[in-house]
Amino acid sequence: MTLRKNSTLNKSHKELSIQLGLSGLSFCILDGSTKKIHSLDTIELENTTVPEDLIAHLENWFNKPENQDMIFEKVVAIHENELSAVVPKPLFNESNLSDYLKYNVKILENDYLSYDAIDQHEIYNVYVPFTNVNNYLFDKFGDFEYKHASSILIETLVNQAKKGDKPTLYAYISRTHFEIITTDQKQLILYNTFSYHQKEDFIYYLLFTIEQLNLNPEKVTVYLLGLIDPQSELYQIAYQYILDVKIGNHLPAVQNFDKHLSTEDRLRSMIILNSF
Repeated sequence: MTLRKNSTLNKSHKELSIQLGLSGLSFCILDGSTKKIHSLDTIELENTTVPEDLIAHLENWFNKPENQDMIFEKVVAIHENELSAVVPKPLFNESNLSDYLKYNVKILENDYLSYDAIDQHEIYNVYVPFTNVNNYLFDKFGDFEYKHASSILIETLVNQAKKGDKPTLYAYISRTHFEIITTDQKQLILYNTFSYHQKEDFIYYLLFTIEQLNLNPEKVTVYLLGLIDPQSELYQIAYQYILDVKIGNHLPAVQNFDKHLSTEDRLRSMIILNSF
């Protein structure tokens, strides 16, 4: 979705994407003329962070000397939280947004609800954005776009699927939760998000999803993305129970960026890098 107000056009080719969650923020600047990444910054936060605290971290980043005078041709805000639900197009009605969320997440009466249209795949993603962040960015920049992180993740992974592919499961891992996306024949079969505190939570939800989809853990391919590496306890426990589990650092969704970015940066920043 886009928020707009009258603003003066500038000739900058730099584009800014900001990923915002209660466990951290990421800032990525793209040089639109060369399609090269200008900078990639990450701020990790304590899990006790509340949405109101995000503004102070945004202001601190914008007040850095190297960022103060920078002009952006385009600004995108990516809201990362667990307050979202995917709805097939035939079932979607803009007047009933709260109905899609109320059984899965806790929403308040005064919460503002939004949605992303993933038109190519005929689905909508309904979610609760960080309204205070949107208001701050609107005051600062005027026009800007905002999306939910899972919309980018779903669209990126489904777009790279190929006809003839067998069912494939992706787990995108963050510090406090992970998302599961399952594709088959270029179609989204399932999207869900789970909180976890330890590796046993992770493998339980992963195997439960495989079982519910009637897949075989000895045959299904599982790619791990996000905050993951071969030494991670999450990778190690997945490797014990799933025969074909891989870290997805070779996927086009991860590889299609500047070679000067490390593989770790490309894997952990996959959502923000695919937001432009």
